[in-house]
Order: sequence, then C-alpha cells, then structure tokens
Amino acid sequence: MTPVAVVTGGASGIGLATARLLLAAGWSIGVIDANGDALAEAEAALGGDAMFLACDITDEDETAEAFDAVIERFGLITGLVNSAGVALGKPAEETTADEFRRILDINLVGSFICARAAMERMGPRLAIVNVSSASGLRANAGRVAYGAAKAGVIMMTEVMAMEHAAQRIRINCVAPGPIETPLVSRLHGAEERQTWLERTPMNRYGAPEEVARAIAFLLSDDASYITGHTLAVDGGFTIAGIIPE
Repeated sequence: MTPVAVVTGGASGIGLATARLLLAAGWSIGVIDANGDALAEAEAALGGDAMFLACDITDEDETAEAFDAVIERFGLITGLVNSAGVALGKPAEETTADEFRRILDINLVGSFICARAAMERMGPRLAIVNVSSASGLRANAGRVAYGAAKAGVIMMTEVMAMEHAAQRIRINCVAPGPIETPLVSRLHGAEERQTWLERTPMNRYGAPEEVARAIAFLLSDDASYITGHTLAVDGGFTIAGIIPE
C-alpha cells in the first residue's frame, strides 16, 4: 500500500524539500501551505503523486477540510510533517503580546491542530514529525516568541508521543539550526549570519535537503522503535561551547 503523508508548510524551504524527497521515495503527498503563489510554484516544480491545498492551519475547520481532501484522493494518512511556521526576530521588550500570540498560534497551536487531524484520519499506523528549532533548545537573543513556541513544540511532541505510543502512533521532532531557507534569509542579515557561523562547529548553513533526510528517516520503518525524540540537525550548534579557531 502506498504511504500517504501530509506536509504543512510544504511550498517552500524544509517542507518543500521534504515533499520532494518523499515523492521520490514513492509516497503520495498532500502539500498544505497558506501561500497560494508558493503553492502554485511548488505544484509546477514537484508534480508527481501530490495535491496542493491552500490552508490556514490555525483554523480547525479549514484544516479538517484539507485533510479530508487528502484522504478522499489518496486514502488514510500514515505520515504527517508539521513544517509550517513563521519567525520573529525581536528583543522581548519590543515584542507585543499580539506578535507573541501569532507566533505561538502558527508554530505551536497549528502543529497541534494538524496532529489531531492526522490522528483522526490515520491508517493502521501513523508517524508524525514536528519541526522545532535550535531556538527551542537554546536561548537565542531576539527569539523570545519563536523560541517559546518551538520549545513548546518539543514538549508537545514528548507528551503526545507518550500518550499515543500504544496506538501505533510515533511522534518525533527535528530541531534545525541555521538552514538556507526563505524564512531564514528574511530573518538573518549579514551580521547575524556571521554570528551563527561563528557558533556553528561545521561553519556553514545547512541545506533544506539535509533536514528533509532526517525527517524521512523518522517517518520510515527504520525508526520504528523511536518516539518522543528530538533530533538536532544543526551542524553542532546546540552542543558547542568554545570553538577552536
């Protein structure tokens, strides 16, 4: 039976790289994104056994409709990648409550809504991979809202993995460090890029495909005894202390 996955935020960056990799591996894919223009570009680039759906993942009814469309075309869901997210680079004293709520709503609540939707429409088994961030593992300046949301994604992953392990549901997490994505390009200016490079032992930004390969592993049967785990894909950023020159 062909495995079926939903990839949120699948029209760009890590989500797009993951959708491309899963399609090449024989999955049927429902690509969900809030950006209609990016979805059109992704559809032209990917093709294959995929469908492309504009959806606001913070809206439960809209999300349910998108997931229903996927199972109507491809069948019950066996994989979910929660890659949709937005970032904000502001010191805490400059971050408004509305901005904080928006970052939490899209990154954390949206991932929860999609996880629930997938579990309600799962096949005999289900693997979920949530995309957190190195900023959810370590305190980074300017990431008070984003870091709180991504740390929440990690704890949500652990609790849900524990609660649903007996139901053949595995839930894991990846925590990317600096990755060459459109989101990071908007957030990291030249000075910030240099700061990240200086604190990353591998001294480079990662490629979306490198994160996608970690996600594909956690979705696969090769990870059949792994649940509740957070895998850092960060060039060593989260384990670095004093880096030798």
